[in-house]
Amino acid sequence: MDPVLVLRSIARELRDDVRAVKQRDPAAHDLSSIAIVLSYAGVHALLAHRVAHALHSTGIAFLPRALAYASRALTGIEIHPAARIGRGPLIDHGAGVVIGETAEIGDDVTLYQGVTLGGTGFAEGKRHPTVEDQVVVGSGAKLLGPIRVGRASKIGANSVVIHDVPANSTVVGNPGHPVRVDGRRPEGPDADWVHLPDPVAEAIAVLARRVAELESRLEQATGEKLPPGAEVRPLRRERGADPASG
Repeated sequence: MDPVLVLRSIARELRDDVRAVKQRDPAAHDLSSIAIVLSYAGVHALLAHRVAHALHSTGIAFLPRALAYASRALTGIEIHPAARIGRGPLIDHGAGVVIGETAEIGDDVTLYQGVTLGGTGFAEGKRHPTVEDQVVVGSGAKLLGPIRVGRASKIGANSVVIHDVPANSTVVGNPGHPVRVDGRRPEGPDADWVHLPDPVAEAIAVLARRVAELESRLEQATGEKLPPGAEVRPLRRERGADPASG
């Protein structure tokens, strides 16, 4: 492997990482490229990973792991040297992010703090997720096993995903439930996790309406007034100001 070509590749990837911060992090709108390189833990972790991955690709064993360990200690972000990461990722805030050995991440992917791309079991081979281009993974989400997350999908905060996710879809809940949005990329700001669909809550609301209907029919049939039951109230507005707008 030509060291000059490797250094050029790492420099190009670093420029892509800085570009991703400027484009997708509103807090960086007034920062220069140098300021981003010096102050963003996600950029530091990715740069260390680029170097560790290049060393790992040559067959060196200890040095890449040592570099990954030092990066974790400094940034709070753990990326295995063997993991494959595409161009223009954004690791926003980054604390607690874990990316496993056989994980694969496409281009322009956004990961928020606490995200895990983890494995299941102790079998060798492919055991970590594959995340395709333009996916957004919310804070605290766990993607486990050799699953595939389709292009331009959105994973809600604290979701636990253990099955493949179709492209252009949204996943929420534990375990994660995919919700298609007309077969297109979900609309709205990437960080607006409040207004994501909640299939579990929707199912409970349907059951509550059904129970109320059955109670009404029972009252009509028996002529007896039943005591009032529990009232299901929404915990959030269905519409309103965007809570992610700052």
